[in-house]
Amino acid sequence: MNLPNIISELVKTQNEFNSAAYANCFAENAEVFDEGKTHNGKAEIESWIDKANKEYKASIKSLDYNESESILSAEVSGTFPGSPIVLKYHFQLSDGLIQSLKITG
Repeated sequence: MNLPNIISELVKTQNEFNSAAYANCFAENAEVFDEGKTHNGKAEIESWIDKANKEYKASIKSLDYNESESILSAEVSGTFPGSPIVLKYHFQLSDGLIQSLKITG
C-alpha cells in the first residue's frame, strides 16, 4: 500500500504511543474530529491523543488507502470495548502536513 509519507508517519507514531510526534504530523491550525468532538490546533490534538493513548492503547493496522479521496481504512485494536474495529481516517493534506482528520466507523 502506497501511503503519503505523513500518513505513514502518523500510523508509526500512533503505534509507538508518541503523542508529541503524532501532533507534529499536523499543521498548526489543523483540526481532528473524533467521537463527536473537534480538536483544534496542534496543542489540543496532542492533548487529545495523549489522553486517548493512556486510556485505550490503540494501535493501527493499515488495511486500504483510497488515494483519490485520501481515506485510510485501518483495523484499530486496544483496551476499548469492541476491539478490534475498522475505522476510516478521512484526511485533508496541505504542504506535507495533515490539515484535517475525521475518524469514522
